[in-house]
Amino acid sequence: MSLKIDYFFKDLSDFPIDGFFDGLTNAFEILVKIKPVLNVLLKEPDVREFRGEKHGAGPVCHGPYFIGEGTVVYNDVTIIGPAYIGKNCELLPGALIRPYTVMCDGSSVGHGSEVKHSILMRGAKVASLAFVGDSVLGKSARIGSGVITANRKFNQSTVMAKNEDGMPTDLGDSFFGLILGDSSRLGANSVTQPGTHIGPHSWIYPLTNVRGFIPAAKRVFHGLDVTLADNEIVELAP
Repeated sequence: MSLKIDYFFKDLSDFPIDGFFDGLTNAFEILVKIKPVLNVLLKEPDVREFRGEKHGAGPVCHGPYFIGEGTVVYNDVTIIGPAYIGKNCELLPGALIRPYTVMCDGSSVGHGSEVKHSILMRGAKVASLAFVGDSVLGKSARIGSGVITANRKFNQSTVMAKNEDGMPTDLGDSFFGLILGDSSRLGANSVTQPGTHIGPHSWIYPLTNVRGFIPAAKRVFHGLDVTLADNEIVELAP
Protein backbone atom coordinates (compact mmCIF):
# COMPACT_ATOMS: atom_id res chain seq x y z
CA MET A 1 0.00 0.00 0.00
CA SER A 2 2.93 2.34 0.72
CA LEU A 3 1.78 5.97 0.89
CA LYS A 4 -0.14 6.00 -2.37
CA ILE A 5 -3.00 8.40 -2.98
CA ASP A 6 -5.63 5.70 -3.58
CA TYR A 7 -4.99 4.17 -0.15
CA PHE A 8 -6.10 7.37 1.59
CA PHE A 9 -8.54 8.85 -0.95
CA LYS A 10 -10.76 6.45 -2.92
CA ASP A 11 -12.56 8.71 -5.39
CA LEU A 12 -11.16 12.01 -6.63
CA SER A 13 -13.40 12.32 -9.69
CA ASP A 14 -15.41 15.20 -8.22
CA PHE A 15 -12.42 17.33 -7.20
CA PRO A 16 -13.29 20.86 -8.36
CA ILE A 17 -9.99 21.60 -10.14
CA ASP A 18 -9.61 19.54 -13.31
CA GLY A 19 -6.37 17.63 -13.74
CA PHE A 20 -5.08 18.45 -10.27
CA PHE A 21 -3.93 14.89 -9.52
CA ASP A 22 -2.40 14.18 -12.92
CA GLY A 23 1.09 12.74 -12.55
CA LEU A 24 0.84 12.25 -8.79
CA THR A 25 1.45 8.90 -7.09
CA ASN A 26 1.90 9.42 -3.35
CA ALA A 27 -0.43 11.32 -1.05
CA PHE A 28 2.30 13.63 0.19
CA GLU A 29 2.89 14.88 -3.37
CA ILE A 30 -0.51 16.59 -3.31
CA LEU A 31 0.75 19.49 -1.23
CA VAL A 32 3.51 20.34 -3.70
CA LYS A 33 0.92 21.00 -6.41
CA ILE A 34 -1.33 23.44 -4.53
CA LYS A 35 0.79 26.54 -5.04
CA PRO A 36 1.43 26.31 -8.79
CA VAL A 37 -2.16 25.32 -9.53
CA LEU A 38 -3.78 28.14 -7.55
CA ASN A 39 -1.26 30.67 -8.86
CA VAL A 40 -2.49 29.90 -12.37
CA LEU A 41 -6.18 29.34 -11.57
CA LEU A 42 -6.65 32.61 -9.69
CA LYS A 43 -4.30 34.86 -11.62
CA GLU A 44 -6.28 36.63 -14.39
CA PRO A 45 -4.76 39.03 -13.14
CA ASP A 46 -6.22 38.47 -9.66
CA VAL A 47 -9.55 36.65 -9.32
CA ARG A 48 -11.76 38.05 -6.57
CA GLU A 49 -15.08 36.31 -7.00
CA PHE A 50 -17.64 35.87 -4.21
CA ARG A 51 -20.75 33.90 -5.18
CA GLY A 52 -21.73 32.85 -1.66
CA GLU A 53 -23.74 34.42 1.15
CA LYS A 54 -22.46 36.83 3.78
CA HIS A 55 -23.87 36.68 7.29
CA GLY A 56 -23.31 39.77 9.35
CA ALA A 57 -20.41 41.85 8.08
CA GLY A 58 -19.03 38.91 6.14
CA PRO A 59 -15.34 38.21 5.61
CA VAL A 60 -12.27 40.38 5.19
CA CYS A 61 -10.53 39.17 2.03
CA HIS A 62 -6.98 39.76 0.85
CA GLY A 63 -5.42 38.63 -2.42
CA PRO A 64 -7.06 36.43 -5.04
CA TYR A 65 -9.91 34.10 -4.10
CA PHE A 66 -12.90 32.23 -5.44
CA ILE A 67 -15.94 31.42 -3.27
CA GLY A 68 -18.66 29.27 -4.79
CA GLU A 69 -22.46 29.31 -4.74
CA GLY A 70 -24.26 28.42 -1.54
CA THR A 71 -21.20 28.95 0.66
CA VAL A 72 -22.00 30.82 3.86
CA VAL A 73 -19.34 33.08 5.36
CA TYR A 74 -19.97 34.68 8.74
CA ASN A 75 -18.59 37.85 10.30
CA ASP A 76 -14.98 38.13 11.47
CA VAL A 77 -13.75 35.57 8.94
CA THR A 78 -10.44 36.41 7.28
CA ILE A 79 -9.50 34.94 3.90
CA ILE A 80 -5.95 35.47 2.64
CA GLY A 81 -5.53 34.30 -0.92
CA PRO A 82 -4.80 32.61 -3.12
CA ALA A 83 -7.70 30.52 -1.81
CA TYR A 84 -10.31 28.39 -3.53
CA ILE A 85 -13.55 27.72 -1.63
CA GLY A 86 -16.16 25.61 -3.37
CA LYS A 87 -19.94 25.36 -3.18
CA ASN A 88 -22.07 24.96 -0.04
CA CYS A 89 -19.18 25.42 2.36
CA GLU A 90 -19.41 27.10 5.76
CA LEU A 91 -16.94 29.41 7.49
CA LEU A 92 -17.96 30.28 11.03
CA PRO A 93 -17.06 33.48 12.90
CA GLY A 94 -13.37 34.02 13.53
CA ALA A 95 -12.13 31.44 11.02
CA LEU A 96 -8.81 32.23 9.32
CA ILE A 97 -8.14 30.88 5.83
CA ARG A 98 -4.50 31.38 4.90
CA PRO A 99 -2.88 31.24 1.45
CA TYR A 100 -3.02 28.17 -0.77
CA THR A 101 -6.05 26.60 0.84
CA VAL A 102 -8.59 24.58 -1.16
CA MET A 103 -11.99 23.86 0.40
CA CYS A 104 -14.02 21.45 -1.71
CA ASP A 105 -17.81 21.47 -1.85
CA GLY A 106 -19.60 21.00 1.45
CA SER A 107 -16.54 21.43 3.67
CA SER A 108 -16.50 23.68 6.72
CA VAL A 109 -14.18 25.50 9.10
CA GLY A 110 -15.36 26.28 12.62
CA HIS A 111 -15.12 29.23 14.96
CA GLY A 112 -11.60 30.48 15.56
CA SER A 113 -9.94 27.74 13.50
CA GLU A 114 -6.99 28.33 11.17
CA VAL A 115 -6.33 26.51 7.89
CA LYS A 116 -3.10 27.07 5.96
CA HIS A 117 -1.85 25.58 2.67
CA SER A 118 -4.21 22.63 2.92
CA ILE A 119 -6.92 20.76 1.05
CA LEU A 120 -10.27 19.88 2.58
CA MET A 121 -11.96 17.29 0.37
CA ARG A 122 -15.73 17.21 -0.10
CA GLY A 123 -17.58 17.24 3.21
CA ALA A 124 -14.46 17.52 5.40
CA LYS A 125 -15.08 19.46 8.60
CA VAL A 126 -12.81 21.35 10.97
CA ALA A 127 -14.43 22.15 14.33
CA SER A 128 -13.66 25.16 16.54
CA LEU A 129 -10.25 26.41 17.72
CA ALA A 130 -8.20 23.99 15.62
CA PHE A 131 -5.10 24.40 13.46
CA VAL A 132 -4.74 22.60 10.13
CA GLY A 133 -1.47 23.38 8.39
CA ASP A 134 0.13 21.91 5.27
CA SER A 135 -2.32 19.00 5.35
CA VAL A 136 -4.82 17.07 3.24
CA LEU A 137 -8.14 15.98 4.73
CA GLY A 138 -10.11 13.30 2.89
CA LYS A 139 -13.81 13.22 2.12
CA SER A 140 -16.00 13.57 5.23
CA ALA A 141 -12.92 13.58 7.47
CA ARG A 142 -13.37 15.28 10.83
CA ILE A 143 -11.03 17.49 12.84
CA GLY A 144 -12.30 17.96 16.40
CA SER A 145 -12.17 21.08 18.53
CA GLY A 146 -8.72 22.13 19.66
CA VAL A 147 -6.86 19.72 17.36
CA ILE A 148 -3.35 20.70 16.27
CA THR A 149 -1.79 19.28 13.12
CA ALA A 150 1.81 20.15 13.95
CA ASN A 151 3.52 21.05 10.69
CA ARG A 152 7.16 21.80 11.55
CA LYS A 153 9.85 20.02 13.55
CA PHE A 154 11.61 21.82 16.38
CA ASN A 155 14.93 21.74 14.53
CA GLN A 156 13.24 22.90 11.30
CA SER A 157 14.73 20.01 9.31
CA THR A 158 12.83 18.38 6.46
CA VAL A 159 9.89 16.24 7.51
CA MET A 160 10.00 12.45 7.17
CA ALA A 161 7.01 10.19 6.48
CA LYS A 162 6.98 6.51 7.42
CA ASN A 163 5.03 3.84 5.58
CA GLU A 164 3.39 0.74 7.10
CA ASP A 165 6.78 -0.99 7.33
CA GLY A 166 8.37 1.91 9.16
CA MET A 167 10.50 2.87 6.17
CA PRO A 168 11.07 6.65 6.07
CA THR A 169 10.65 8.95 3.10
CA ASP A 170 12.14 12.44 3.11
CA LEU A 171 9.32 14.77 2.05
CA GLY A 172 11.76 17.47 1.00
CA ASP A 173 10.06 20.26 2.93
CA SER A 174 10.34 21.53 6.48
CA PHE A 175 6.60 22.28 6.48
CA PHE A 176 4.32 19.25 6.35
CA GLY A 177 1.40 18.42 8.59
CA LEU A 178 -1.02 15.53 8.07
CA ILE A 179 -2.52 13.22 5.48
CA LEU A 180 -5.94 12.19 6.84
CA GLY A 181 -7.83 9.54 4.90
CA ASP A 182 -11.50 9.56 3.94
CA SER A 183 -13.97 9.49 6.85
CA SER A 184 -11.28 9.43 9.53
CA ARG A 185 -11.65 11.45 12.72
CA LEU A 186 -9.36 13.29 15.10
CA GLY A 187 -10.94 13.74 18.54
CA ALA A 188 -10.87 16.96 20.52
CA ASN A 189 -7.46 18.26 21.60
CA SER A 190 -5.53 15.52 19.83
CA VAL A 191 -2.20 16.31 18.16
CA THR A 192 -0.54 14.89 15.06
CA GLN A 193 3.21 15.22 14.59
CA PRO A 194 4.71 16.46 11.29
CA GLY A 195 4.48 13.92 8.47
CA THR A 196 1.72 11.79 10.02
CA HIS A 197 -0.30 9.67 7.57
CA ILE A 198 -3.63 8.25 8.80
CA GLY A 199 -5.57 5.78 6.67
CA PRO A 200 -9.32 6.04 5.95
CA HIS A 201 -11.99 5.21 8.55
CA SER A 202 -9.64 5.48 11.54
CA TRP A 203 -10.53 7.23 14.78
CA ILE A 204 -7.95 9.08 16.83
CA TYR A 205 -9.44 9.53 20.27
CA PRO A 206 -9.42 12.85 22.15
CA LEU A 207 -6.14 13.95 23.78
CA THR A 208 -4.15 11.43 21.74
CA ASN A 209 -0.74 12.29 20.29
CA VAL A 210 0.07 10.36 17.09
CA ARG A 211 2.90 10.20 14.58
CA GLY A 212 4.08 8.08 11.68
CA PHE A 213 1.72 5.77 9.78
CA ILE A 214 -1.70 4.80 11.15
CA PRO A 215 -3.42 2.09 9.06
CA ALA A 216 -7.01 2.23 7.87
CA ALA A 217 -9.95 1.39 10.14
CA LYS A 218 -8.14 1.60 13.48
CA ARG A 219 -8.99 3.14 16.85
CA VAL A 220 -6.06 4.92 18.46
CA PHE A 221 -6.01 6.00 22.10
CA HIS A 222 -3.74 6.28 25.10
CA GLY A 223 -4.40 4.01 28.04
CA LEU A 224 -5.30 6.35 30.88
CA ASP A 225 -5.55 5.32 34.52
CA VAL A 226 -8.07 7.43 36.39
CA THR A 227 -7.74 7.79 40.16
CA LEU A 228 -10.72 8.62 42.35
CA ALA A 229 -10.19 10.01 45.85
CA ASP A 230 -12.47 11.54 48.46
CA ASN A 231 -12.74 15.31 48.29
CA GLU A 232 -13.55 17.77 51.06
CA ILE A 233 -16.82 19.62 50.79
CA VAL A 234 -16.09 23.29 50.11
CA GLU A 235 -18.72 25.81 49.16
CA LEU A 236 -17.16 28.06 46.53
CA ALA A 237 -17.67 31.79 46.78
CA PRO A 238 -19.80 33.44 44.08
